[in-house]
Amino acid sequence: MIILNLPPCKFKIKNSENKRLIFDNLRKKYIVLTPEEWVRQHYVSYLINEKKYPESIIAIEKQLTINGLKKRTDILIFNKNGLPDIIVECKAPSVKITQSTFDQIARYNLKLNAKYLVVTNGLSHFYCQIDKKKEVYTFLKDIPSYK
Repeated sequence: MIILNLPPCKFKIKNSENKRLIFDNLRKKYIVLTPEEWVRQHYVSYLINEKKYPESIIAIEKQLTINGLKKRTDILIFNKNGLPDIIVECKAPSVKITQSTFDQIARYNLKLNAKYLVVTNGLSHFYCQIDKKKEVYTFLKDIPSYK
């Protein structure tokens, strides 16, 4: 797998039935190791080890319904009140981050009302803070560490 623009991590990887699998510590099971999953696992590790977010407030592939369609967030982080705080959309390193990527996460946020949005392909990371009252967003250099 490609080296990402995130801190290096040690993962449990195995082969099974001609597929490479990576152990997801949050879901407590092996997952097919796709390029997008490689990015997601690195980003979760970054959140936990660098930004100090507790595992207990991070959800992977949380399902939501938008206009009658079932969707899933890649990573969803809840605040201390149990409300969505940060949505992370992960793409494979080969996928260029475009306006449609931001449109996707913005649609999710219409339902979730998170304060921060993150879009990453593991090489480039984009961070936004949403001000719901003023209806504006501000690009940031990073998301805040857990407090």
